Amino acid sequence: MTTESDITPSAADRHHPMLKLALELGPLLIFFFANLRGPWLVERFPALSELGGPLFVATALFMAATVISLIVSKVVLGHLPIMPFVSGIVVVIFGSLSIYLQNETFIKMKPTIVNALFGVALLGGLAFGKSLLGYVFNAAFQLDAEGWRKLTIRWGIFFLFLAVLNEVVWRNFSDDFWIAFKVWGTMPITIIFTLAQMPLIMKHTVTPAGETEN
Repeated sequence: MTTESDITPSAADRHHPMLKLALELGPLLIFFFANLRGPWLVERFPALSELGGPLFVATALFMAATVISLIVSKVVLGHLPIMPFVSGIVVVIFGSLSIYLQNETFIKMKPTIVNALFGVALLGGLAFGKSLLGYVFNAAFQLDAEGWRKLTIRWGIFFLFLAVLNEVVWRNFSDDFWIAFKVWGTMPITIIFTLAQMPLIMKHTVTPAGETEN
C-alpha cells in the first residue's frame, strides 16, 4: 500500500477533481445526515439499533463511508492521499472505541487529535529544516523554499487553531450543533483560510524545471 507523497498532483487527480472532492466530503455528509435522521434509519434498518443512539449510528456509517472512500481513492486515483488516510485511521480507531464503550468522547475528540497531529507535524518538521506541507496537501503548485516555509507555518498554526476550536465546540454545545459545525462551519473556515493564502502562493510560485512560462 502506498500513500501520495508527491507535491505535484497525479494525472488521475487532475482528471477526476470532483471525484476527489466527493471522496473527501462524502463521509462527512453521511455523518451529518445519519445523525440528523438517526431514528428514521433505525426504523428502516432495525439492526442499527444495536449500535446505540443516533450519534453512534452516524459514527458507524461515517467509518464505513471513510473506508469505502479510501478504497475508491486507491482503485481510481491510484494512491491514498496522506491527510485522508491518517484521518481515516483515527476515525476507525476512535469510532470503534466510541461504539464499543458507548462513549461519545472518543469520536468527538477525533478532529482535535487529527488537526493537532498535522499542526505539530508541520511545525515540528520546520524545526528540522523540512517543509512537509507538499506531502500533506498534494499541492497543485510549486513554491520556492521561503514560500513553503511561510505557508507551512500558517497551515501549522491553522491546524492547531482547528484543534482548539473543536474542543471548544464539542465541550460547550449540543451534539447536533457540533456535527453541523463539522460540516457547515469547519469547511467554510478552511476554504476562506485557503483563499487567503493565494497572495503568498502567487508571490512565491516558481516554474518547475523543464517548463517555460507562456
